[in-house]
Amino acid sequence: MTQAEAASRLGVCGRTFRRYLSRYEQGGMEGLIDRRLMHVSYRRVPVDDEVMRLTEKYRGRHEEWSAKHLCAWYRKDGGARSYTWVKSRRQEAALVPQAKARGAHRKRRERSPWPELMIHQDGSRHEGVAGQKWDLIVTMDDATNEPYSMFFVEEEDTMSSLQGVREVIELLGLFSTFYSDRGSHYWPTPEAGGKVDQQNLTPFGQAMKHLGIEMIADCSPEARGRSERMFRTHQDRLPRELALAGITDRADANRYLTGIYRPVFNAEFMQPAMEEGSAFVDWIGGPLGDILCERFERTVGNDHCVSFEGRMNLQTPNDRHRCHHVKAKVAVLRRTDHTLAILHGPRKLADYDEAGKVMPPNLKVAA
Repeated sequence: MTQAEAASRLGVCGRTFRRYLSRYEQGGMEGLIDRRLMHVSYRRVPVDDEVMRLTEKYRGRHEEWSAKHLCAWYRKDGGARSYTWVKSRRQEAALVPQAKARGAHRKRRERSPWPELMIHQDGSRHEGVAGQKWDLIVTMDDATNEPYSMFFVEEEDTMSSLQGVREVIELLGLFSTFYSDRGSHYWPTPEAGGKVDQQNLTPFGQAMKHLGIEMIADCSPEARGRSERMFRTHQDRLPRELALAGITDRADANRYLTGIYRPVFNAEFMQPAMEEGSAFVDWIGGPLGDILCERFERTVGNDHCVSFEGRMNLQTPNDRHRCHHVKAKVAVLRRTDHTLAILHGPRKLADYDEAGKVMPPNLKVAA
């Protein structure tokens, strides 16, 4: 048998086979032993205090946390090991079972090339703190995965969705496209499970049309898989972090989201955009509060008041340009901060506080 035939039989190249021959001639059978197998890698971490500290911390403070979440806090405390090392040590200590292999997945949709070409918004109800369920409203960028706005509310509705959009515009500017589910505050759906009505817009849809933002409705939960996967991460992490911080109040939870959780989350999960640039456009169109609001059509009564929701009468002020507004058609605006305003055509007649009392004209409205 030639050297080429022997190398082919062993599945190695001719050069490797000649090295085997040289080592056999110099040291016999012992010369063929791979000496790398006789030495422990210098990078291997011994079973020492570091491993014990990790497992004890997991048992004492981070039980049932995911490996990625645990690794983020391990590095926050000064740990220098990799995610794989943290996961392997946790499995070796029999603290968690190994997950089953995942099946094949469909090809994911490409991200938007620039930030602010498309904004996702969604809400998820879960137990933020023990015994209390809140809706988490997240408004995120499609290009980078960055949540621009996150907050808890008692229940998702038009005002919470408008608040998320307003925070994005005030922070960065106008965006091009808004992507959401087919919730009733986003879209009217004449038939359950059917197509959305793009002609008869909701108050939220009217606000987006006024700003020139295109709305896109998804057809299934799989269509918004990016935000669905993100919410699974939030639902897994937030209850544990809020419990660890001793938070039981919704206002404190929102401060934690803004000051601590969101910056750390962005540092870990935010992706760079595929192209340099931004699609943000500065907003110069006046008070956003008078656009991102709920609008109701009403008629002024004989007592110069506008009845609103059957619980308050909004007194229209005297107007030197008109004797009175009795029987006039007006629009009542309810802003995201729950203040109100009455408009007659393009003119604002008055601003009102949450209780329905007229606010002085020189008082700046936090619209």
